Amino acid sequence: MNPFEMLKNIGNIKGQLEEAQSKMAQITASGSSGGNMVRVTVNGKFEIVDIQLDPICVDNRDVPMLQDLIKSAHHAALENVQTEIKNQLGPMFGGMNIPGM
Repeated sequence: MNPFEMLKNIGNIKGQLEEAQSKMAQITASGSSGGNMVRVTVNGKFEIVDIQLDPICVDNRDVPMLQDLIKSAHHAALENVQTEIKNQLGPMFGGMNIPGM
């Protein structure tokens, strides 16, 4: 993209970025681990908004396993929300490679 064209359209780009930030807050995705024993949901700002635990995985004798399941589900949720952000907001930026997206 021509840098001079970008300068001409800076106001438009700013508006698109503000719109994208608003939409990102509304995007959510979940990830699971342990055969759905642990589910983590994150929003487009990469914040955890929900954690669901199957009671079968809550065993005070095996806390390290539960910690690993939560980390794994969180990682899966982050990957899924990044994909969802690209799907929903990618066309808005016309293929520009924006770090973190």
